[in-house]
Formats: sequence, structure tokens, C-alpha cells
Amino acid sequence: MRLVLSGGGTGGHVYPALSVAEAVRELLPAGEALDLLYVGTLAGNESQIVERAEIPFRDVSAAPIRGRLPWQMVANAAKIATGARQARTILGDFAPQVVLSTGGYASFPVALAARGHKIPLAVYLPDLVPGWAVRAIARLAQRVAATAVESLRRLPSGKTVVTGYPVRSEFYRVDRSGGRERLGLSPEEKVLFISGGSTGAQRINRAIATEISGLLELCEVVHVSGPGDEPWLREIKEDLPVALRDRYHLYGYMHDEMPWAMAAADLALCRSGASVIGELPALGLPAVLVPLPLAGAHQRTNARYLEKHGAAEILEEESLSDLLPVVGSLLHDEERLRKMRDASRRLARPNAAARIADVIMDLAKEPAR
Repeated sequence: MRLVLSGGGTGGHVYPALSVAEAVRELLPAGEALDLLYVGTLAGNESQIVERAEIPFRDVSAAPIRGRLPWQMVANAAKIATGARQARTILGDFAPQVVLSTGGYASFPVALAARGHKIPLAVYLPDLVPGWAVRAIARLAQRVAATAVESLRRLPSGKTVVTGYPVRSEFYRVDRSGGRERLGLSPEEKVLFISGGSTGAQRINRAIATEISGLLELCEVVHVSGPGDEPWLREIKEDLPVALRDRYHLYGYMHDEMPWAMAAADLALCRSGASVIGELPALGLPAVLVPLPLAGAHQRTNARYLEKHGAAEILEEESLSDLLPVVGSLLHDEERLRKMRDASRRLARPNAAARIADVIMDLAKEPAR
């Protein structure tokens, strides 16, 4: 079977596609191979993630569907048109049976090309609120998969299925003790996991730097800062007293170790990109979520979803000065953490990738249109 994956900008778009591809491979008859190609842009971090997964990657031109100024809209339209021509050539050469899009503007030219070649197109919406690209792609797609029922009113009716967020299978195979051993963490101490997403979040990083001594008095800290902020944060780490320095575990980025690091934690402090809807529940990890203000309604809606279900608290970016008391109060309230863990686990959807894989397999059986 030949399958094209597309979607980009952040790991929240890329990892779901890889998870679904893994599930498709498991559904194939014995002896049938899965031939994969990922089509995206070099502007995000999808190429690095895909290359680590040993999947061929092809680059196309892309841009947001809309712009704030008229000249931006014209320039973006030209880039999209160029990307669609490039994608048509790529799809024509590869001849996939199905294209799976996970959103992000990088996937829009690929969706246009799939429509032009009459290749069945499935789209998966990671966020609860579809962005402009996903809304446009959903109109072109034969099937649309959504993370939660809350998304349905914003998507075309008649071709949508609620599947949950397709988390990497590793998230269901890790455990607390194994994570602590791998990362050199104490078996008994409280552990705070911090991440601003695949590229980091400077506002969160600066708040952590301000409060790092107080946090380390409370717990051990595993901080995934993003590559850009790691150098100056490492300088701050080196200036800490030795007793505190050894409790601060700083990483610019995590690949295979991310599920283990999250499994080792008692509490997460992170942005609320799409991945939190799947990864936090998979591990039953309570969280303090700091929505990115500039991400439209996406991150705020994701955070409110987990908060509504009792799995997270929201800390506004302008209130990051309250970070230490908020984290401290939760870490010292084991009953509250237990309730949040239970609430989070109830949101887990371990079969999400398999359900989207079923959609792809069904599309692959459809005659050419």
C-alpha cells in the first residue's frame, strides 16, 4: 500500500500522522508492505521528525491561506499555487492510494494536488477548533476524523468520525519507575515536567528562570526548553548551588525520551497545543496549561477542554508570576492530583490511531474517482 502523509509546522501535526501510519502497517495483510512518503515544508520541524522516523520527505512551497494585509494574501496565494504544482508532480510520481492530512498550512497544497489527481483524501483534525487550512481541506476530503465531539459543529456533516487523538504507541508502554530510572530522577521526589512545545516557549522559559530556585526546593524539574533558549538556561543552571543544580534536568529537545519524561512526572506545566489532548490523558498526567495567546482559539479551547473535565488548570500567560504558588499548591495536594490523574485517564483514547487507520483502509478500497 502506498500512503502519503502531510501536515506540519509542529509536532502536534506530525506525530499523529506517524502514529496512524504505524497503525495502518499493523492492519495490512501478512507480506504486504506500507510504502510511505511525507510531503511538507522545511519551514517547520516536520522534516527532522520525519527523517528520524526513516520516512522519505519531500518539500513543497506553502503559506497561510489568509494574510493580514492585501499584499500578504497575494504573496501567499502565489506560494500555495507553486506548492500545489510541486505536490501534483510528487503525487503523480509516487501514485499513492490515499493521502492523509493532519492540518497546518503546509498540507493545503498537497490536498489540492490530491483532489486534482482524484486520490482519496482523509483529514484528521488534532485541535478541537479547526484552523483555516483544515476547514478548507475538510471540504476537499472524502473523510474527516476529529479528536472530540466538540469539533463536529465546525466540520462538514456526513463524512466526519470522532476518533480521539492518535498518540504514539510509546505513550502507552512507558511507566513512572522506568521514566525516573532513564532520566536519573529520584524514585520518591515530586517531579515537574515543563515544555513549551516543539520549538519552546520563551515566556514560560523566562518565568521558569525567575522561579527556578523555588521550584527546585519543591521538586525535581525536567525542562524541555526548545533549542533556542537552551544555552542561556544552561548558564543559569550552572550558576545554581550544586544541591539544586542536580535537581534541574534541562533539555533543548526530546525525541524518544519524551514519553518517559512525562510518565516520570507528577505534574506538567506546558502550552496547550493539540498534543496535550492525547498525550496527557494517555499517561494520566495532571497539568497546568498556559495557552498561547496568539494561537487564536485553538490552544485556549484545548486547555478549557481538559480543565472542564477536571484534568488540568489554566494559568494565563500574563499570570505567570503566580507560577510558583500554583505549582506548589498542586504538588502538595496529593488528593487533588489523584483526582486530576483519574480525570485525565478517562479522556484517553488508546484506539484512536487504529480508528483513523480503518478510515484510510476503507478509502484505499474505493475505486478511483
